[in-house]
Amino acid sequence: MRRLVIALLTAAVLWFVMFSPWTAPRLNFWWMMTLSACVLTALAMPYLLAHRERVEWGREVALGLLIAVALWGVFWVGDKVSAWMFSFARPQVDSIYGMKADMPAWLIGLLLLCIIGPAEELFWRGYVQRSLSSRCEANLALVVTTLCYTLVHLPSWNFMLIMAALTCGLCWGLLYRFFPRHLAAIVISHAVWDAAVFVWFPI
Repeated sequence: MRRLVIALLTAAVLWFVMFSPWTAPRLNFWWMMTLSACVLTALAMPYLLAHRERVEWGREVALGLLIAVALWGVFWVGDKVSAWMFSFARPQVDSIYGMKADMPAWLIGLLLLCIIGPAEELFWRGYVQRSLSSRCEANLALVVTTLCYTLVHLPSWNFMLIMAALTCGLCWGLLYRFFPRHLAAIVISHAVWDAAVFVWFPI
């Protein structure tokens, strides 16, 4: 548990540096995000290697793509509803997309698909939620993991980003809660959804 707490505190510090108004302007967000993803993967790797399972990649890829498409649809609807309900919604979403100005779109897509997306999911669901599930009730592990995943985004002070983190964390967390053997599909869905929503098919 001590190692898990240290890993969560590390994630909180990294996300604070990435998003806080005091540090974010001094950094290239995408390189910092890539570095953070690598750090989290390194922290999770001993646990992941000790609990690795056999994967049927054909099925997992198909499931992952299906989940990513469904989640993109949820966000498309959510964008329309939030824009209708809140005057600040679209400007906040546009500010998130404004982060793409720091780097070529193809490179952002590559980083999201190959490093950032997979690393986040391996850490939050593969390590944090799985580890907590082995120590406490599975529903409690889901709630704690989702809250932690959401709270690390608070330094952004962007309501729409925080709600997006909550929605994604809950979706992926629920999938892992009820289908833990499909972690690979959830990892793939996170990677594909990230690249799709930020680069390929922005909402």
